Amino acid sequence: MACSGLRRVAHASTYLMRMVGTASRCRQRWASGTRPDASECTARGAAGGVVELLGQAYPRDDHTNLTRKVLSKVGRNLHNQRHHPLWLIKERVKEHFYKQYMGRFGTPLFSVYDNLPPVVTTWQNFDSLLIAADHPSRKKGDNYYLNRTHMLRAHTSAHQWDLVHSGLDSFLVVGDVYRRDQIDAQHYPVFHQLEAVRLFSRHELFAGVKDGESLQLFEQSSRSAHKQETHTMEAMKLVEFDLKQTLTRLVTHLFGDGLEIRWVDCYFPFTHPSFEMEINFHGEWLEVLGCGVMEQQLVNSAGAQEKIGWAFGLGLERLAMILYDIPDIRLFWSEDERFLKQFHVSDINQTVKFQPLSKYPAVINDISFWLPPENYTENDFYDLVRTIGGDLVEQVDLIDKFEHPKTLKTSHCYRITYRHMERTLTQQEVQGIHQAMQEAVVRVLGVEGRF
Repeated sequence: MACSGLRRVAHASTYLMRMVGTASRCRQRWASGTRPDASECTARGAAGGVVELLGQAYPRDDHTNLTRKVLSKVGRNLHNQRHHPLWLIKERVKEHFYKQYMGRFGTPLFSVYDNLPPVVTTWQNFDSLLIAADHPSRKKGDNYYLNRTHMLRAHTSAHQWDLVHSGLDSFLVVGDVYRRDQIDAQHYPVFHQLEAVRLFSRHELFAGVKDGESLQLFEQSSRSAHKQETHTMEAMKLVEFDLKQTLTRLVTHLFGDGLEIRWVDCYFPFTHPSFEMEINFHGEWLEVLGCGVMEQQLVNSAGAQEKIGWAFGLGLERLAMILYDIPDIRLFWSEDERFLKQFHVSDINQTVKFQPLSKYPAVINDISFWLPPENYTENDFYDLVRTIGGDLVEQVDLIDKFEHPKTLKTSHCYRITYRHMERTLTQQEVQGIHQAMQEAVVRVLGVEGRF
């Protein structure tokens, strides 16, 4: 749940994926220093055929836009790898909820689901959450589609409706989520979210309120900036209070006492009112999560018409980078023991500060080309760069944009920063990858090279 993600206007992508079997050949060639062939390492293919993923086959169509880079990450489940920093964050949140919130019979109130498959239907990812058919967050430019009806989830909220429909009132969902995005130290096409939902019956919400037996959850009124049209003001205020109190306790558990917190009004299609929580950490205000009172239409459609509730979602990488001083999101995928062993702690609540590995020098190359007349989007280019360059690519910046005064053609020049996190790269080995990238961008994206 992030306002910026839902506001972002994306564009449709233009290429399809080829069969994934050649990915290992690309990696072998890069490791040996041999230039990969562009025909092997670009994500392209003719319409038709299937995408095989997690034991299922999905027919490809004009929406299929998965890359081998992304497919190679499915099933890694970093949040379930013991002693991984994302696992530590997940376990700390779980432990807090298990200890703080108990059910009627002394068992944990919140159940935890951290192994749900990442392939969901577009209905689960969008329609169940009241995201309109024309909402920009549905675009191919923002998401990874297997086909028009199935995709890799863009948020763990995709499971909200199903879990409420199954009869659950309080639960946490943790999992990997997938979004097409820019390339820098803060963004990666795969990251991990933790989602929480809590529903209240009339008795549960008003049990501790004086004369609470006379209060109601629902009414028919008008929607305002402060509440939904079906909620009473008393019910909404209590749910909002419980939500903010729950989250204040959580971040205090994670960051320690004395933390300064502020709430920023926000918009999500599936909650109202909605908020972002920001914390003042080392003198800087940082957004850490999104939350709100669940839209009653969503709750009703899932079969919980007599209940009202809240939901929140947070990014595990975001919290881990803040808590552990991890500077680059690519490090979460590292198998370097110098990184991983720093998080082998006997107590999950033990303070850990990441000790940086030696920062090896960067190798920088530029790539420029004339854009095609239509159907070019930057996320297509970024996906192609990730597919061919892998995690050697640290950052991509658009450094020049030029429109020819006579032809009216537009030229883009991107600066690509390559840096290995475990050794020094040579210009020779980077040049092989960069040349493959030049060949692929012409063939796959239809640009005119200026190499």
